[in-house]
Amino acid sequence: MSTQPVIEVDNLDVYYGTSQILFGVGLSVQPGETMALLGRNGAGKSTTMKAIAGLAPARRGRVVLRGRVVSGLKPYHIARAGLGFVPEDRQIFPDHSVEDNLVIGHKKGPDGQDDWPIKRIYEVFPLLLPLRDRIAGRLSGGEQQMLAIARTLMGNPVLLLLDEPSEGLAPIIVQRIGELLRQLRATGATVLIAEQNMHFCLGIASQATVIDKGQIVYSASIEDLKANENIRQRYLAL
Repeated sequence: MSTQPVIEVDNLDVYYGTSQILFGVGLSVQPGETMALLGRNGAGKSTTMKAIAGLAPARRGRVVLRGRVVSGLKPYHIARAGLGFVPEDRQIFPDHSVEDNLVIGHKKGPDGQDDWPIKRIYEVFPLLLPLRDRIAGRLSGGEQQMLAIARTLMGNPVLLLLDEPSEGLAPIIVQRIGELLRQLRATGATVLIAEQNMHFCLGIASQATVIDKGQIVYSASIEDLKANENIRQRYLAL
């Protein structure tokens, strides 16, 4: 396995207008790793994800995807380079069927790989199979979240970004999403999850990075975070 990180974020400063939101943010995710970017509401998690995806351009710093500098590129060029982004609001196509949403999302990966054909999607997301003809806007929140993840995988990304995948979902659905992400980790997928819900990430992620007030304040294995009550109380307790 390559030792080169799939994604390297180096010293990012991001502004919304004149307000600075991110201050020198840096992180890296290795191949096959699932990293949790944790922090309270407003800490800068979503802005970090949008900066990586090119939706919130950095004023300083850079983003390197598989050795290629992608900061400054248009979001669709970053997507073609292998980034898959599931935003917080999911952004499914509500007037199309579940299967239409999946087909719309299909493309080969940056190396020509096609590891996620629709047959495999239905095997990994069996709940979507009986819903294949349903209009996506009529799905529950949990079903829409599964569809958004599945549609993004149809694009064969080398890195999957998930922004708050558990937010607003019933506990049983959060559990199912967690099971799905553990399956993805077992396939060797590389995933970066932005979450407030630390407990959701404990059984999913291998690494944890904590952000507070737009700055990275802690980065270690998920096991180290479990053992560090001071960090959890200071930056993650609600």
